[in-house]
Amino acid sequence: MINSYKDLIVWQRSMELVVEIYKVTEEFPIAELYGIISQMRRAAVSIPSNIAEGRKRSTRKDFRQFLIIAYASASELETQIEISKRLNFIEVDKYTKTDALLLETIKMLNKMISSLKS
Repeated sequence: MINSYKDLIVWQRSMELVVEIYKVTEEFPIAELYGIISQMRRAAVSIPSNIAEGRKRSTRKDFRQFLIIAYASASELETQIEISKRLNFIEVDKYTKTDALLLETIKMLNKMISSLKS
């Protein structure tokens, strides 16, 4: 039974994703601290934050809307990861866990959004 947003697997995985993004971006060039590092961290934090806020809203419609925002943040993060890969900030193999968590989160959000449509 789900009593709290903390019980949602999508929230749990997105929290793991935040931690991984912080770890990965620690290795980026210091010149990017106020650039892509900041953007990636904000996008990552936005995902579980919106899941939590939406879950506390009173209607399914509100919850779905916040899941859509979380999904958009995940897509933003996906793009930022791709940019950082293309700029060779760190070795591509260091993104393995991040990529897996992001893909899992996106899939779960997509499924939840679809299931809350009606």
